[in-house]
Amino acid sequence: MRRLASRIALRAGQLCIGLSRALYLSPQERRLLPWLAVEGDATLRLDYDLDQDSLVFDLGGFTGQWASDIFGRYACRIEIFEAVPEFAERVAARFRKNRRVAVHPFGLAAVTGTARIGLAGDASSLYARGVASREIRLARAADFCREKGIRTIDLMKINIEGGEYDLLEHLVDSGLVRSIRDLQVQFHDFVPDAERRMQALQARLSESHAPTYRYPFVWENWRRREGA
Repeated sequence: MRRLASRIALRAGQLCIGLSRALYLSPQERRLLPWLAVEGDATLRLDYDLDQDSLVFDLGGFTGQWASDIFGRYACRIEIFEAVPEFAERVAARFRKNRRVAVHPFGLAAVTGTARIGLAGDASSLYARGVASREIRLARAADFCREKGIRTIDLMKINIEGGEYDLLEHLVDSGLVRSIRDLQVQFHDFVPDAERRMQALQARLSESHAPTYRYPFVWENWRRREGA
């Protein structure tokens, strides 16, 4: 009995420590807990109805790991967009012998032009301040697809550190969103008025797409409705 009581006391102490630590988690860390519980990066973000004839857009390619995981599963065509020059060079080198993966050294956006991005690894952002920066090129998404003759995108992943709001508004306004079967997006909360803008975009997306999973400010996926 004493051993059992000791084990129970130890377990209770560990639980208290765990609860105490949970009290000090940041809002984003708390949002991550349900996502980590389902191992979303290894499950939800990769589980799609794709095959070798599918076309995938990866916006915010960074190291190319997600694109590599998707290609490993489906051997589909992938267009990677990475606006930070040094990141784009590394991704291009990674896929240099893979003719089914194209790497573009610019980002897709609401308007064509240039901007300055603050460098912070996978958190590099147009909203980053007080860090080294680079000038980047942007291309209007609707123009790019029209010029390339792209009518259907089977999966578009968007992780562009705050730029998703303007881009998604453009996708909806231009009607391009209806050409996208699955839209995987990470919203970021450091953008001014982020929650209101996210909810407004979700309402607009719901006119043509329905969520298949939604973890606020972590990851969510929208699938085009039948007939939309």
